[in-house]
Amino acid sequence: MIRWRKGTVENVRREWPGAVELDVTIEDDGTRRALAYPALVGRPEPGDTVLLNTTALAMGLGTGGYAMVVAVPDRLPPDPAGPGHLVKARYTPLQATVLGADEQDSPHHDLLRDADSLDGMPVVVADLHSALPPVLAGLLAARPGTRVVYVMPDGGALPAWFSMSIAQLKEAGALAATVTVGQAFGGDLETVTVHTGLLAARLVLDAEVVVLAQGPGNLGTGTRWGFSGVSAGEAVNAAAVLGGRPVGSLRVSEGDLRPRHVGVSHHSLTAYGRVALARAQIVVPELGGHFGTEVAAQAAPLGDRHELVPVGVAGLAEELAAAEKEWGVRMSTMGRRLDADLAYFLTAAAAGRHTASLLG
Repeated sequence: MIRWRKGTVENVRREWPGAVELDVTIEDDGTRRALAYPALVGRPEPGDTVLLNTTALAMGLGTGGYAMVVAVPDRLPPDPAGPGHLVKARYTPLQATVLGADEQDSPHHDLLRDADSLDGMPVVVADLHSALPPVLAGLLAARPGTRVVYVMPDGGALPAWFSMSIAQLKEAGALAATVTVGQAFGGDLETVTVHTGLLAARLVLDAEVVVLAQGPGNLGTGTRWGFSGVSAGEAVNAAAVLGGRPVGSLRVSEGDLRPRHVGVSHHSLTAYGRVALARAQIVVPELGGHFGTEVAAQAAPLGDRHELVPVGVAGLAEELAAAEKEWGVRMSTMGRRLDADLAYFLTAAAAGRHTASLLG
């Protein structure tokens, strides 16, 4: 299950809030990329011996193909100080204790204890983490200055620190904050469930809009039900039961080589068509041409349960390119950039554009 190795840190390649990327020499395997989370293991320095989990590296995972630093055994970090009783990544060797916004020791506990309403706040739900930048691009181009909070469930990466996009979007001012929920951790706020995560985003962080999508590295098996994105349907239910306005962003692709993801992905059709029991607004991009007609036809059955909202995409390609340049964020999904799968990014941006219209 785990490939254990020892290595020696050669140098620091780059870093962003919460993560350090390293070059590590591994015996009999040369110099490879490794990733450390200083909050968990301390900060590795050149010359340090590090204990590594090389499973993802050996599997050649596109999203997480790093050797992961498990410990710096000769220089352990100090014990943590301060409050916090929520244990995340529970009963794994790297279980971490954090302060939950909804736990009794939190200064926000009284606010959240009986909280039960999002007061109509829009919640944009998407399948993949890569939808976050284009949703923001479409939203902020239409309504600059909107305060957006990202709520990250635990279907993909557990540490929010893994995402460079989060760090870049926050630095650029496009994203106000992140709430990590369930087993995920490393956000500006931590909560036990998606429900308290949404409430904390609204009541503690003053969000006008929430974008909810799993972290990097979703899991799929090519089966109808065996994919982590079913959480998109569950998120619609959570937003609705709390009095929010769920907006569903479809996963659409013209560049994916897998038939089940061409046009409207079966992930979206299952999550919104079968898992989501509450009504949502599902944004259908007006992509034009034969492909646009096919996307509309694939999405049509969702109208039995949801409100389908056609949204034009004129100007969105330019807004996406401008956002990528301004924010320093690499728009990419499954290794495909804007020019290789524009329909994917236009669809997510259309969801953002529509959400802006809900705010007046």
